[in-house]
Amino acid sequence: MYSMFEGVNASEGIGIGKVVLAVEPDLSFEPHEVEDAAAEKARYQQALEVFCQKTEAQAERMKVTVGENEAEIMSGHIMLAQDPGLVDGINTAIDGGACAEKALVDTSTMFENMFLAMDDEMFRLRAADIADIRTGILAELLGKDVVDLSVLPAGSIVVVHDLTPSMTATIDKENVAGVVTEVGGRTSHSAIIARALEIPAVLSVPNACGALLNGTTVIVDGINGHVINDPDEQMLEDYQKRADAFAEEKHALEAFRGKPTVTADGDKKVLACNIGNPEDAKGAVDHDAEAIGLFRSEFLFMDAKELPSEDEQFEAYRKVAVTLKGAPVIIRTLDVGGDKEIPYLKLQKEDNPFMGYRAVRYCLDNADEYKVQLRALLRASAFGDIKIMVPLVTCVEELRQVKALVEECKAELATEGYKYNENIEVGIMMETAAAANIADILAEEAAFFSIGTNDLTGYTMASDRGNDKVSYLYSWYYPAVLRAIKNIIVNGVKAGIMVGMCGEAAADPLLTPLLISWGMEEFSVSAPSVLKTRKAISQWTKSDADALEAKVMQLKTADEVKAALEEAAR
Repeated sequence: MYSMFEGVNASEGIGIGKVVLAVEPDLSFEPHEVEDAAAEKARYQQALEVFCQKTEAQAERMKVTVGENEAEIMSGHIMLAQDPGLVDGINTAIDGGACAEKALVDTSTMFENMFLAMDDEMFRLRAADIADIRTGILAELLGKDVVDLSVLPAGSIVVVHDLTPSMTATIDKENVAGVVTEVGGRTSHSAIIARALEIPAVLSVPNACGALLNGTTVIVDGINGHVINDPDEQMLEDYQKRADAFAEEKHALEAFRGKPTVTADGDKKVLACNIGNPEDAKGAVDHDAEAIGLFRSEFLFMDAKELPSEDEQFEAYRKVAVTLKGAPVIIRTLDVGGDKEIPYLKLQKEDNPFMGYRAVRYCLDNADEYKVQLRALLRASAFGDIKIMVPLVTCVEELRQVKALVEECKAELATEGYKYNENIEVGIMMETAAAANIADILAEEAAFFSIGTNDLTGYTMASDRGNDKVSYLYSWYYPAVLRAIKNIIVNGVKAGIMVGMCGEAAADPLLTPLLISWGMEEFSVSAPSVLKTRKAISQWTKSDADALEAKVMQLKTADEVKAALEEAAR
């Protein structure tokens, strides 16, 4: 008798095959005090060096088997493992008498918990990276082998507690039909790499490693987030048909490559990508994006040991501008503080960091540091269509202060002989309830709006998406969130400024007709969602979208809204 398990649909597709349990090595150890701290630190350094050498080899292999952007995840592991804060903490613990294993576990766990406490999903990824690094170095210290997925039989369904980047670096794509994990979400590195490999994946399936036995036939439904254990013949036949249909639909999406992004009645839209570092820009172009709708600049700061210099920042921004060859590039200024700790910024811990000293609040209070970034952005604007986006704006005063600093920087650069775009646009990431409520006022001062639906949903619904107890409230189908989005778009359009969306909702095909009805101009999505979003936009005329919008905006609950949008889906 078959059984079904539910999880997170992290990578679309249907995979049918036999379970291969990827059992992680036993890395338990007996902590002991050491007398020769120098020798123990040398032992740790040796393990670290071997780990970095192996990781570098994995990154090189991933460049060939997966792609350069995904290989950067492994290269990032090396930087993180060698981070002075982590290494110094481990050496200090060893000096205090701890063995290398305990020093590694205690120090890395402290860093992991710090990242887990952060609200931004991209920063929470670092917690998984830290855990992956700890496993790799600990295995070296204990002389154990880590999971190797390079030799698998054809049609394998890999079932593992967590598919870490180091595991996926060894994965044999041709022989893996699907992936099931016990942890992870759509934005975890395991999901990102599974999507890049185009392997169906369902994550966060409770007790998957205990419930799914080696050699059992399993269906991984990465479209709906279902895992079917021991299916009967009829079910296998049905899902094979679904797999064939999915493959045909995916092939059909290629017809949208190189085509303009237009509605069914010919209204032109801009289809952009969200990126986290300069290397991601190439992936965006490869996936046929027309612009960059969000470049999260904080990764330059996270990956540095000290505040990145103006030249370092300039080079990163210039690289993206050149890669996009004159297409728009919206760069969000430093969005850290409170929950996003960067050690060298020496931010104080806060009781309520999500509503605390962060983003534009921190930047305006540290104007000299902020001007370094603004100068770099202005210099890079000479090489492409760079636009500056200000995060977490809640009042018009904040935008005015940023614009005044931009003017100061322009005057300085002109005196120093630097070129820049004198008409560079300064816009707002619309992600707070306050900004949504005064969208008409802000539209008079901002060059553009980009709606960050992830935070806008959280702030509007007072719901922490990382808290399971209230995560049911974290949905953009709630009328409160839809009204906030509508108010932003309608007021931006009325003022004649560009309005885009860079949150996950931009790639939701159910929401597409509403966004078209309200007049949104730019959709910024993850690279793999570009063609799918172009297709969704092409299926709606303005009049059809308006008719659906009139019906949906009369509804009173999120369930009613979602049901109506699903019924109208094309």
